[in-house]
Amino acid sequence: MSQEETKTGKYIYCVISCNEPRKFATLGIGERGDEVYTLPHLDLAAVISDSPLASYESSRRNMMAHTLVLEEVMREFTILPVRFGTVAPTAEAISEKLLKRRHDELSALMNEIEGRVELGLKAFWYEESLFQEIVDENPSIRDFRDSLANLSPQQSYYDRIRLGEMVEKKLREKREAEAESIMAHLSPIACRSKANSTISDRMILNAAFLVDKSREPEFDREVNRLDEEKGHLEMFKYVGPAPPYNFVNLVVNWNE
Repeated sequence: MSQEETKTGKYIYCVISCNEPRKFATLGIGERGDEVYTLPHLDLAAVISDSPLASYESSRRNMMAHTLVLEEVMREFTILPVRFGTVAPTAEAISEKLLKRRHDELSALMNEIEGRVELGLKAFWYEESLFQEIVDENPSIRDFRDSLANLSPQQSYYDRIRLGEMVEKKLREKREAEAESIMAHLSPIACRSKANSTISDRMILNAAFLVDKSREPEFDREVNRLDEEKGHLEMFKYVGPAPPYNFVNLVVNWNE
């Protein structure tokens, strides 16, 4: 174990509205059995646990330990999540550089997030239907594809590259139009929405929505309606409530 890892700091999970010492049942990151508790200042508190002064890899085990703490805290409090892997040198540094110095900023963020939840939606095309749908919707692509059917791979090499480019262009246009359509149905129900990058050709949408808790059932119904309408062509992955990472992700620099 390095000298750095033998020094004890404070791992920070989130900030909550709380003015008193509290303890939580979930154990802290690092598998040492560290207790998770609050560090209050005025009406805010950081949720922390003891931790080595070390960097945490973004492993599944570490990420899960971090998330489990947030899930327990979320059952009772609105949270402002702190970026994964944030370790403070001391409790005093958290009080001074986060809770005191940034109190107004944190209070404003808390007011924005209070009573709201983050809901996530990913939409995918079924792979087996995607190419055929593009061909069916575009006669020029269908005719060009059919014209290559009786040619050898050598004869049609460059034409097949061109066909792939035509399909890719239509796929991009189709994805953009479908993503806009889904967002148009869901964004009016949300306070804020964010479309993140897609990570595969099959993915249509990767979005997060900040929704008032009172409107969560309405949002659920609209997602279900979209699934009923589009489910023969698309698959939806709907998750939440989740920590509002897409709308708040506090970063702290202890050297400033």
